Amino acid sequence: MDAHDIRQAYLDFFVARGHHVIARAPLVPRDDPSTLFNGSGMQQLVPYLLGAEHPDGTRLTDSQPCLRAQDIEEVGDNRHTTFFEMLGNWSLGDYFKREQIPWFHEFLTDVVGLDPARIYVSCFSGMERFGLPKDTESADIWAGLFEAAGLDAERVDLGTEEAGARLGTGGARIAFYGDKNWWCRMGSADAMPVGEPGGPDTEVFYLYPDVPHDPAYGEHCHQNCDCGRFIELGNSVFTEYRRTETGFESLPRKNVDYGGGLERIAAAAIDSPDVFAVSVLRPVVDRLVELSGADYGEHAAAMRVVADHLRGATFLVVDGVRPSNKEQGYVLRRLIRRAVRFAFGLGLTEEFAADLVPVVADVYRDRYPEVAAHRDDAVAVVAREERSFRRTVRRGIALMHETSERGGRLTGADLFTLYDTYGFPVELGLEEARRSNVTVDPGWREEFDAAMAEQRERSRAAAKR
Repeated sequence: MDAHDIRQAYLDFFVARGHHVIARAPLVPRDDPSTLFNGSGMQQLVPYLLGAEHPDGTRLTDSQPCLRAQDIEEVGDNRHTTFFEMLGNWSLGDYFKREQIPWFHEFLTDVVGLDPARIYVSCFSGMERFGLPKDTESADIWAGLFEAAGLDAERVDLGTEEAGARLGTGGARIAFYGDKNWWCRMGSADAMPVGEPGGPDTEVFYLYPDVPHDPAYGEHCHQNCDCGRFIELGNSVFTEYRRTETGFESLPRKNVDYGGGLERIAAAAIDSPDVFAVSVLRPVVDRLVELSGADYGEHAAAMRVVADHLRGATFLVVDGVRPSNKEQGYVLRRLIRRAVRFAFGLGLTEEFAADLVPVVADVYRDRYPEVAAHRDDAVAVVAREERSFRRTVRRGIALMHETSERGGRLTGADLFTLYDTYGFPVELGLEEARRSNVTVDPGWREEFDAAMAEQRERSRAAAKR
């Protein structure tokens, strides 16, 4: 099954269980000024998770394009993207844990065909500071499913003395965590605003046994280890609490809020830990290989950044965003410029975005016809921003080489001038300096930060006048 097959099979699976398919929300939230983008499938459903009646009933499902700009620096490894699709299903006061957990397990194993022996999970260990209990019910349900498949269902509490050795073998199939298994939009229970819904979740991971554990991430590997041996496929949030001034109160009804990464499930289906090998990303990577002549194996990180960023940029333009210096427009501009910056490392010194955006549009034309309808507009916007940034890059590189030819070091003040006057990103300045053997002053960061702080102070003073 490719990603398109899995998306449709998921929707069909839940329609057969009484769910209504809802339309995707645009990447820019319509009525939520608290966030720049829809970063999860549940954002458009917050009023209904809090108790409002949804016009399509109590069982809903969809596939929601999402964008998380906070992950931008992590893109380049085998599993992080800024843009992704999240498969979702919701129960608004209808079914709960005993239906949701077996259904997701069935979808992964019987529909997608994943190996049950490589599925591991995590559950909520509770939060004593808020009086929130340990989620033993979810663990019991998972244990029953594993045991029915002939698998060991050992549990372990992270932080206990014996946890390390048991996790080190990958033998603890059910692991309990605290904050990591509490879900809300703000990321932590402490950061939740009053009135925000949240609850414990159970997360599902797929083990890639051929990926060795990297001890840089700790002595022992476990479900939430960042080494890439375990890849999270999705989580079922049991939204049953609301934040109050003093802690939490139970919602009038218990809800299910499931979100799963389409690309990650599709990668598991082809037994690859690399999400850029799946059908919605591989065509973009392949075209990038053709244009650059570079080898994916040797230049995977740069190609992943370019492919991810241009996919996200395409959808942002389709949803009405244009490059600018603030809010959503700034993120779009940053995505395009980072794509260009990493393309330089692939030898793509000429304009290339107009060759890649149509590939993105073609990948999604059947599922999201609005992408095909706005294809020419997306090409024009992205290409125009690329062209503008390439002029900036050329000016910045020329100034850097002038500094070098004078025998001087590139200082923090120089880097700030490049940034402030020419819009030249500091990371690009440092990379170009390394590539061109331009010496960078060891104290550049302090000088750069001081110049930045001085500029902010001048801006505040001017605003007061």
